[in-house]
Amino acid sequence: MGRFQVMTMTDAAAARVREIVETREGAHGIRVGIKKGGCAGMEYTIDLVTEPNPKDDHIERDGVHVYVAPEAALFLLGTEMDFEVTRIRTGFVFNNPNQSSACGCGESVELKPADLKALAEARETGAA
Repeated sequence: MGRFQVMTMTDAAAARVREIVETREGAHGIRVGIKKGGCAGMEYTIDLVTEPNPKDDHIERDGVHVYVAPEAALFLLGTEMDFEVTRIRTGFVFNNPNQSSACGCGESVELKPADLKALAEARETGAA
């Protein structure tokens, strides 16, 4: 398959990232991270990337670039990033196997880190 990727993104997510990048001058992609907050303990963060950080994990799909902050990699391992438009909300959705619970609004989640060994092994096999 090629290079290891901490997470994947759907066509819809890639299309939305492309729209964001094309409308922001100097934008190279987006960075996904996590921060403490919300009623369930953690929130996903999305920031514009104008200069990639070499420490970030890099995901590419159809020429679209998403970066994962190093401190978030363990929490995002195996996650699929999607983008949905519903009557209630429009935004990125993270289908995360490390999520143990979420608050009712869906803006805040409880995440358990993936096994560090699993991340190291995934990186090793993916890099070959």
